[in-house]
Amino acid sequence: MFDEANTVEALVLDRMTKLGWVYVHGPSLGRRTSDVLLESRLSEALERLNPDIAGQPERADEVIFKLRAVIGGVIGGGMVGANEEFMSWVRGEQSMPFGPDGEHVTIRLVDFDQAERNTFIVANQVTFSLGVEKRFDVVGFVNGLPLVLGEAKSPVRKAVTWVDGADQVHNDYEVNVPSFFVPNVFSFATDGKEYRFGSIRMPIHLWAPWRLTDEATAGLQEVDRAVGSMLRPAVVLDIARSFTVFATDRGHRKIKIICRFQQYDAANRIVDRVVEGRIRKGLIWHFQGSGKSLLMVFTANKLRQHEALGNPTVLIVVDRIDLDTQITATFNAADVANMVATESRSELRELLARDARKVIVTTIHKFAEAGGVLNDGSNIVVLVDEAHRTQEGDLGMQMRIALPNAFLFGLTGTPINTRDRNTFYAFGAPEDAGGYLSRYTFEESIRDDATLPLRFETRSVDLRIDRAALDEEFEDLIRHLSDEDRAEVSRRAGRFSLLVKSPSRVAAVVADIRQHFLDKVAPEGFAAMIVTVDQEACVLYKDALDGLADDDLPAEVSDVVMNIGQGAPQDWRRRFGRSKDEESVLLDRFRDPSDPLKILIVTAKLLTGFDAPNLQCMYLDRSLRDHTLLQAICRTNRPSPGKSHGLIVDYLGIFDDVAQALAFDEASIDKVISNIDELKDYLGNAMAKCLGWFPNIDRRIGGWEGLLAAQECLPDTNRRDSFASDFTDLSLIWEALSPDPVLVPMEIDYRWLAQVYDSLRPPSGNGKLLWHALGAKTIDLIHKHVTVQAVRDDLETLVMDAAVLEELLNDPDRHIVEVEIKISARLRRHGDAPTFIALSERLENLRLKHEQGLLASLDFLKQLIDLAKDVVEAEKDQPAEIQEDQGKAALTELFEDVKTGDTPVIVERVVADIDEIVRQVRFPGWQQTEAGEREVKKALRRSLLKYKLHTDQDLFDRAYAYIVQYY
Repeated sequence: MFDEANTVEALVLDRMTKLGWVYVHGPSLGRRTSDVLLESRLSEALERLNPDIAGQPERADEVIFKLRAVIGGVIGGGMVGANEEFMSWVRGEQSMPFGPDGEHVTIRLVDFDQAERNTFIVANQVTFSLGVEKRFDVVGFVNGLPLVLGEAKSPVRKAVTWVDGADQVHNDYEVNVPSFFVPNVFSFATDGKEYRFGSIRMPIHLWAPWRLTDEATAGLQEVDRAVGSMLRPAVVLDIARSFTVFATDRGHRKIKIICRFQQYDAANRIVDRVVEGRIRKGLIWHFQGSGKSLLMVFTANKLRQHEALGNPTVLIVVDRIDLDTQITATFNAADVANMVATESRSELRELLARDARKVIVTTIHKFAEAGGVLNDGSNIVVLVDEAHRTQEGDLGMQMRIALPNAFLFGLTGTPINTRDRNTFYAFGAPEDAGGYLSRYTFEESIRDDATLPLRFETRSVDLRIDRAALDEEFEDLIRHLSDEDRAEVSRRAGRFSLLVKSPSRVAAVVADIRQHFLDKVAPEGFAAMIVTVDQEACVLYKDALDGLADDDLPAEVSDVVMNIGQGAPQDWRRRFGRSKDEESVLLDRFRDPSDPLKILIVTAKLLTGFDAPNLQCMYLDRSLRDHTLLQAICRTNRPSPGKSHGLIVDYLGIFDDVAQALAFDEASIDKVISNIDELKDYLGNAMAKCLGWFPNIDRRIGGWEGLLAAQECLPDTNRRDSFASDFTDLSLIWEALSPDPVLVPMEIDYRWLAQVYDSLRPPSGNGKLLWHALGAKTIDLIHKHVTVQAVRDDLETLVMDAAVLEELLNDPDRHIVEVEIKISARLRRHGDAPTFIALSERLENLRLKHEQGLLASLDFLKQLIDLAKDVVEAEKDQPAEIQEDQGKAALTELFEDVKTGDTPVIVERVVADIDEIVRQVRFPGWQQTEAGEREVKKALRRSLLKYKLHTDQDLFDRAYAYIVQYY
């Protein structure tokens, strides 16, 4: 039989030992379970690597005492802060007074330059006990420091994935035993199919694969390759030293960032080329949104740390002031040492003239009028951002004259098209295949979840401009003018922008944007951007949007961001003029999902270099092409929890011909930028595939009988997981299309499938990847149409009635599914309560043993009954007021949803009345009796009658469903 220990865990251990790690079984490490460090190994390393400690073990003890203090500080100071301090020791940035006359000397815990001087131990089943006890699957110790931790999951249990392992590290280990993670460089999780890694406190959706870009593998082979590359001792040390940064996020919180594979690979290719010195240029293409700014940070770090390079000058050259701000912000947030952003041309000239060995961030424009050579040294490395733009023109020429012997590396986030061939000449080396030193494409970034796919939808013809009719309409407009006046109008107004900004069209487009945002973007909690033709259009769109303001979309939901020039009207300056700091505050508000600001209206600003993960939708009403278009729409492709794609709504027909709008060599562009209309073609097949799991099932049968019949079609874990995978595909299409009318004919079937799916989802939360949470629109669809309880919940009767028990045990095969479903339904009711999570996991383990043939049907049923008894007992121990408070909260949310301006409802009073009257008429087990149901329904109807809500049957049904669940 296959399990996680003899497959995935064994593979990792075997591969690591072949890479140079020495295997030791966890219990044989010779440490107390409360120790984070292998102190004897660390003491040996301190003496071996530090001449001032050699032969004086008491000095090693002093260092270890300091390290223990850092580890102990995690409780008061936070994990990331403690990890940052500990890593400064690991990197050799700390000193002790061990030199002559108490002189401070650098302390080395690790030898980064000669890896063979370190000891590398990999151990499995490592127990750590400090208040609570945890056992880690794999730990990699370097000189006694636990720098790497791994969690393995079974490769043969489809509903359990790497996400479960990452969740265990992130939400259990790091929370309950943070001390063990103070020395941590990174953690990894694998299920034998995928390998993902992350740093401490990194959200799980940001954990990344370590996928070698030129290899296409799957399963254990993929994991084997990832482990064989990333867990090499030299790579672990390299990541610790040069590819880890501690930054401050926009919420002023300390975060830890480590490289993705493409950043590690590209940075090392650049550094190797500089060290070798033979080829002095290279072109790097990494798709928009995949971390190019951080790539430059990691590259600058390693270039500056490399002993063979003698502290080079690293020049970061950007094209525009907007990008200058973004790049500088990235370097500042990462606290890059010796970094300076030049404020003027004279400052740049002065820094280069005196050969300042710093990381210098500057714009390409500051090389204008450079006036010849500024520095002819060969120890200068230039990283040019967005290399396909002005760097090939006069400014690029001036830069090359000013720095004749520098290394030049061009980085771009967009592919090179036929009109940019001189970019290859300027930066590409003939020795590089395809002209690129490093290449990370559309497909690779989406495959690795570094970015999201882009979808677009075109709007109805009446909202778009008929290009063929444009000239005719313009001629009508200027027919009575003289030739001179006609020329002047054409020059100043322009045919296109004049028609785009016509009042009737602005009103129609803004009304359409408003409704689309409320229907498709706001329910998911995401934000949007409107891109207009010019600054005047920004103001027109804002005014039109404010003119439609109501409770659903008040005026404060939107704002305008644009550069206000000297000639701008005073009204624009008053309303939208902001300082840099004020604009920064506004953009931080926009990035905050809890802030009411959800829509930004722009024309040119923020179309490049602006990152907001919660930005999902771009309403495009400006004509853009090629690089500019791709950079703009990629503002929406940043990953965020619950976000499956970026959405572009096209009001000008720009995407009528994708190949023409994005004229790049990459034929693969249509794989990542897809027309949302094409999803409609897949909808029918996806629906048929899901319904195919339930042959001959009458979906008109509701209640217990209908649900049981459906679940009997999926009797084992493999079938359930396969159905879950198919339904996941269907639900993603559904969520993307909703509320398109094309869904209406399938709504009943989809709701039925969603309820079956939700009833089968493991109550323990296992399978966090495959058994995904239902989308907001799907949940809303279910809630709107809940008319009966799907499952008759009579668990108490089942476990207490002797006659019922005897009937069950006499025919176990007939009753197993029924009992299992009832327990699952009851457990799901209690959400994340720890007691019930444990009971849920027990149910999962029993189910798995039964499927594997380790439990006979009768024994399985007996243990299910025992579990049911424990569930009932656990509920008795749970204070009733907790359940009822949850019920009041659910009812409050329901009545808030149905409240409108036409039917004002005093929500608190309605809920309080329902709560009071239901408490009066209910009795224990009322849900299982006709009399109880009748009395509670009468009580609910009386409460709704008081507020004139009694005629709304849907509201009644939904409120009653909550009462059944919580009272």
